Amino acid sequence: QAEADASASMLRRQVRIDPTELGRVEFSWRVASLIAGADLTDREASDSPARLALAFGGDATRLPERTRVMFDLAQALTGEAPPYATLMYVWDNKVACETVIHSRRSDRIRKIVVESGGANTGAWRHYRRDIVADYRRTFGEAPGPLIGVGLMTDADNTGTRASALYGEVRLVATDGRRL
Repeated sequence: QAEADASASMLRRQVRIDPTELGRVEFSWRVASLIAGADLTDREASDSPARLALAFGGDATRLPERTRVMFDLAQALTGEAPPYATLMYVWDNKVACETVIHSRRSDRIRKIVVESGGANTGAWRHYRRDIVADYRRTFGEAPGPLIGVGLMTDADNTGTRASALYGEVRLVATDGRRL
């Protein structure tokens, strides 16, 4: 369970999975209600009651200079290098499912809307996603190694409250075995 009160809650786990092993991710969540005023396409209202984030490694020297400078600043402030790219599966208030949203804060974060609107609030929602296909669709290139998995509930931009229940996150290899 995650709760956010004008804040963000995140649970993350570091992993190291070679891109040739990546098959799919299976996950579930239940959200009681949407966040009033949230809009993932608006930088100032970019909140979501439920997100699954996949962080990927890669060659940061290939990125534009502006992005590398932002990465250096983030590392100086946090003591940790940001991922090369982050793919998120999100619940949005109104954007159509399968829409890809480019983050207004970083061009290295892309979100795929897997649930939209309030029709399914209060119900467990289950998903199976092809990680490599989704990464290629959102970033236009093959992924590097998967280096992190996170669950996030956030209401910091809208200054409101959000909560979500999360089920197990399963990473499945291309040959069907569990990673």
